[in-house]
Amino acid sequence: MVAEQGHYIIGTAGHVDHGKTALIRALTGIETDRLREEQARGISIELGFAKLDLGNGEVAGVVDVPGHEKFIPQMLSGVAGIDLVLLVVDANEGVMPQTREHLEIMELLQVKNGILVISKVDLVEPDWLDIVEEEIREQVAGTFLADAPCCRVSALTGVGLEELLDVIRLQLRKVPPRDAGGAVRLPVDRCFSISGFGTVVTGTLNSGTIKTGDSFEILPAGVTARVREAQVHDASAGQVFAGQRVALNLVGVTREQVPRGSVIGTQGLFRASQRIDVRLQLLPGAPRALKFRDPLHFHLGTGRSVAQVVLLDREQLEPGDEAFVQLTLDHPVLAHRGDRFIIRSYSPMLTIGGGVVIDSEPPKHKRFRPEVIERLRELSSGDLGFWLQKLDELQLARIKELEQQTGTGREQLLAGLERLRQAGEVVQLAEQWVTSERVRSWRQQLPQIVRDYQERNHLRHGMPRATLQTRLAEKLAAKGFEALLQQELEEGTVVQHGDLVATPDWSPQPTEVERQRLAQLVDLLQRDGFQVKNNKEIFLQLGLDIDDSESYLSYLALEGSLVRLNQESSLHSDYYRQAQRQLVDLLQQQEAFTLAEFRDKLGSNRKLTQALLEFFDSCKYTRRTGEQRVAWQLPDID
Repeated sequence: MVAEQGHYIIGTAGHVDHGKTALIRALTGIETDRLREEQARGISIELGFAKLDLGNGEVAGVVDVPGHEKFIPQMLSGVAGIDLVLLVVDANEGVMPQTREHLEIMELLQVKNGILVISKVDLVEPDWLDIVEEEIREQVAGTFLADAPCCRVSALTGVGLEELLDVIRLQLRKVPPRDAGGAVRLPVDRCFSISGFGTVVTGTLNSGTIKTGDSFEILPAGVTARVREAQVHDASAGQVFAGQRVALNLVGVTREQVPRGSVIGTQGLFRASQRIDVRLQLLPGAPRALKFRDPLHFHLGTGRSVAQVVLLDREQLEPGDEAFVQLTLDHPVLAHRGDRFIIRSYSPMLTIGGGVVIDSEPPKHKRFRPEVIERLRELSSGDLGFWLQKLDELQLARIKELEQQTGTGREQLLAGLERLRQAGEVVQLAEQWVTSERVRSWRQQLPQIVRDYQERNHLRHGMPRATLQTRLAEKLAAKGFEALLQQELEEGTVVQHGDLVATPDWSPQPTEVERQRLAQLVDLLQRDGFQVKNNKEIFLQLGLDIDDSESYLSYLALEGSLVRLNQESSLHSDYYRQAQRQLVDLLQQQEAFTLAEFRDKLGSNRKLTQALLEFFDSCKYTRRTGEQRVAWQLPDID
């Protein structure tokens, strides 16, 4: 499932005072400098947000980032997850230091789409703009912006704004839709409290779909919160999708538990870690080599940490080079394989490089071990890493599906999967392969799904296996689900009663009112015997809500008070046993019988008798031949 079309995030970039905020104000009518200090100083300090109406029925979220070098950490929080960047350059000043640094950051984060914007064109002669554009083209040569369109605008006079909007619409068509069916992952860039509402967080939803009432895990705090309300661009939304700027009103957490840098995610899927394996690239312009155990400022998503560098195959990393590195962080961060990050020197704070996460939960490595480097190389750029990534995208897959997705032969693929299995990266569930991380998530979620079901269905003796399988992992085949469930049964996190799964300490919890109504049902079924009416008429007769019929009848059936013959008819257990005895007696006297004969023997009506005989057929007590029934495997009657 992919996100609906029209969910885009646009970000700004560029030097301080080059007109980024004024441009967004001109395009959207929204002032993104909301702090009094920002308005007094005339520069952005914090992230700003706006809604851009694209004029074609679509709306984009806009993140305006500070341009001053002192506020690069805020800028890094804002560019996490953008689809399109507007690199803004003042027509008077041209390319400046933060223009270059922001461009380097975009390159390291592998932003794919962008537009060059020359601002304040009303302040210079038209001929001068050609020189400025040439300078910008020289600066972006060899980057993702090398062939980007260039727009010349004035936020003051409105010159070029319509053209810029046209180009924005055109560039956004190149943006692939995000995965709204995947795991929820929302990096938090703001958290605050509102009187009467409680904790509110904002961020760009990277993947998944969030609905009002859903519960999620907040990392690294490790707490759970429920979504009371979701908003997009200040309007309430029943659900929000990947690619949208969202605000969530959370229940169950305080503002202090969800600081900037936290991640709201699917329960049990993600883990915060203080040690990660990465492929790290040092910029050619870095002021010096990176040495073993050097401290760094580490930025991933909206989060930041201080990291210590463990070079695995060398004593130092030279500017312009890249290497496999293990980073030890001063506090846990949520990293995921494939995440891009930025590093800045400890002091002075300069952007010196970045890279990609290879393993978010690695063991502590010994240095200069060829097997360690080989494994990281395979995971990051070789076939194993590619297959693992594809498997993660598919959620789970059979060999045939992986062959189609990877274009790899079966024997080679099986050999690679076996290596990944031995390394603890994947698991085989029956005929399907799945990442170990996803299996861990399923196993953590399974008992909670059962508990949630029990809370909502307090009269049920457990959760139907088919319902549990669908809720847990709809794509997981029956055999794979059985293997997964068996592990939980063996560990005792859940127990099984026939086709129902429950937590070990669970028993139905009828209220006192419900006990009285259940007793009324049993009394009526016993009183009417074989003349009992259908379920709907029974509930109407007793003045009970027909919507309660399923839970009441299922409860009594599992308690042994009645037998449900079909969706419409039920019979008191005493009369059901009597009907079994009548069946055995009749077939001991004659080889076959008709429905009418059995109806007369019971003293019942045709509809109930038919339901009862069809139930006997399903139990294989009898077999129908034409208009008659003969014995098959008659029940043992005490």
